[in-house]
Amino acid sequence: MKVTPLSIPDVLLIEPSVFDDSRGFFFESFREDIFRKETSLNVSFVQDNQVSSRRGVLRGLHYQVPPYAQGKLVRVIHGEVLDVALDIRKSSPAFGKHVTNILSAKNKKQIWIPEGFAHGFLTLSKNSEFLYKVTSFYKADFEKSILWSDPILNISWPTNIDIITSPRDSKSEAFSKAYIFEEL
Repeated sequence: MKVTPLSIPDVLLIEPSVFDDSRGFFFESFREDIFRKETSLNVSFVQDNQVSSRRGVLRGLHYQVPPYAQGKLVRVIHGEVLDVALDIRKSSPAFGKHVTNILSAKNKKQIWIPEGFAHGFLTLSKNSEFLYKVTSFYKADFEKSILWSDPILNISWPTNIDIITSPRDSKSEAFSKAYIFEEL
C-alpha cells in the first residue's frame, strides 16, 4: 500500500498493492494493521455504504456534525467519479479549500477523508458504484450539506456533463452558512 498526503495533508491518497496476472487481479482493499501502520491513523470503521449512480449524478457535499462526525475511506468499484473533499475545520490552514481526485474501478485508488470535511462526488462514466467506510453511524438529524455549486468554493466541476442532483442537494446551504467544525 502506498499512502500519499494530498494538497490538504490530512486527506490521503491510498494506492493498494495490486497483484495482476492472466486470471485477473487481487488486492486487499482494507487491512486494519497495514492501514494503521501506513497512515498512523487509529480509526475504527462502523458502517460500509454502497452507492450506484448514473453519469452526471452529483452527490454532496455531505457531512455529519459532532458527536456523529464521520471520517470516510472511499473508493470506486465500477466506473469513474470525480471525488471532492472540502475542509470545513475553522482552525485548519486549508479551511474552505478542497481537493479533487479521479477515482475509478481501473485505478483502484482510495481516499481517506477525515472528520471535519464535506464530501461529494460526480459520476463521470455511464454508471458508477461507490463504496465507503465510515467511522460513525449515519444519523439523519446530524447530516448537513453544502451547496456543491457555491461560487465561493471555486470547485472545477466538468462543464461537459449535465449535472443531476437530488432535491435536497440542490437546496443545500451556502458555504457561508454551513456548520463549521471549531475543534476536532
